[in-house]
Order: sequence, then C-alpha cells, then structure tokens
Amino acid sequence: MTTTTRPVRIGLQLHPQHATYEQIRDAVARAEDLGVDILFNWDHFYPLYGEPDGPHFECWSMLAAWAEQTSRVQIAPLVTCNSYRNPDLLADMARTVDHISDGRLVLGIGSGWFERDYDEYGYEFGSAGGRLDDLAESLPRIKARWERLNPAPTRHIPVLVGGGGEKKTLRIVAEHADIWHSFAAGEELAHKLDVLRGHCEGVGRDMAEIEVSVGVGGRGREGRRPEPPEVEGAPLLELGATLFTMGAGGPDYDISAIEPWLAWRDEVNAAR
Repeated sequence: MTTTTRPVRIGLQLHPQHATYEQIRDAVARAEDLGVDILFNWDHFYPLYGEPDGPHFECWSMLAAWAEQTSRVQIAPLVTCNSYRNPDLLADMARTVDHISDGRLVLGIGSGWFERDYDEYGYEFGSAGGRLDDLAESLPRIKARWERLNPAPTRHIPVLVGGGGEKKTLRIVAEHADIWHSFAAGEELAHKLDVLRGHCEGVGRDMAEIEVSVGVGGRGREGRRPEPPEVEGAPLLELGATLFTMGAGGPDYDISAIEPWLAWRDEVNAAR
C-alpha cells in the first residue's frame, strides 16, 4: 500500500476513429463541461479496432485544435509514437501546442507498436528493444531542444511515458517521466511499482515525483459498463495510482460512464 497526497484526477481518451471531426469536437466540449481533468487522443494512422480502414484523424493536428477549443482541461496524446517524428521537431510541435493551450499540454510518449502504421507510412519497424533504445535517446534531445527554443515552453512540459516493460521502459520512466501510464492492476501493478521504485533508486530519483496513471473501465472497447470507481478505483488508489483514464470511441462518444468517476474523484479529494 502506498500513501500519496496527490489529488485524484480523471482522464478521458477520445479514440480519433470511426467519427467525423464534428463528432470529436462535440465530445471534447462535453468532456470539458463535465469536469474531466485531462483529455487524450492517440497517435496512430489507422483504426485500432472495428473497421480497419474506417475514418481516422492525425494526433498532433487534433491536439492543436483542442488547445484552441478548450480553456481548462489538460490535453495529451496517449501516447505519441517516438518513431514517427524527428525528436527535435516533436519538441517544437509540443512547445507550440503548449503555447496555444496556455500551458495545458502533457507530452505523452512511447516507443510505438502498431506495425501497420510503420509499414504504410514507410517507417522502419525494427524490434521492440530497438524502438525503446531510440526512445531513450530521443527524450534527452527533446528536453535539450525545449531549452533552446524561442520562445521557450510556457513551463516545464510534463512528460508521460506509457508502457510496462521492466528492464527498459520503467528505467526510462525513472529517468525522464513526470507521469507513468499503464493498464496494470492488482498484483501486477504492485510488482511493476516495486520495479519502478528500484529504477528510481538506481538513478537517484524520488519516486514520489512520478504520478501513476492507470487505464480503467475496460479501456472503453469491450462494450461493457465499467465497475463502479469505489470497486475498481479504490484498490488502485491504495497502490498509489492517482490518474484514472477511461476510453470512449466514435461515432457517438458516449462518455456518461465517466460521471461516477468524477463524483468519486471529488469525494476522495474532499476527504484528503
């Protein structure tokens, strides 16, 4: 069990597929009005489920639009693929969206995994280990570029790293991330947090600096109603997770399942 004083936050990932942009824009507005803390999309070029050649939109163009559309909610990719853009260019893109949003961008980043994206767009897929090595090399470049850009980012842009690989990914988290995101739960999450703690000790990092983010509600893909937050969320909170993210798909983007999580967030935070 982990004790943390971080506030509970609720995230929503809007899957940028099988919908018109008008429908996505409407879902963004509804989510911000409900009080969601952070809105995510993802960084792919084709749908991840459903009709494989169905409608789909690009990640960073969408984030820039969200930055203009919204005024309170944080925005982020969950996650952007390190392989798809030169890291210095990605740093500049993130800095620009950071300014458009008045400091509400989180840079969610990972090593990539969806082979069709690579094949169709001409990127080298390589190996999982090689892609993680590339990510480890890119993050210092991204941070160095932020220091040289004019104007500089509005503030320290938080970095979210997604994935649960224990040898490489969690080491990268310990070295570079402000937020770690996974879909682990129960004993698996407890074990990975122990591994992450070891990596933090190895690099001289206080693990309390890293916000723990978890996916909840079946990722929004199984067509089932999620467990109530007091059932699914409370055990995760006890382990140290404080950012809970649910997914919603198009074309309708039914986000009503997130409302109990927002009420639970408010109850937990009020009691702290």
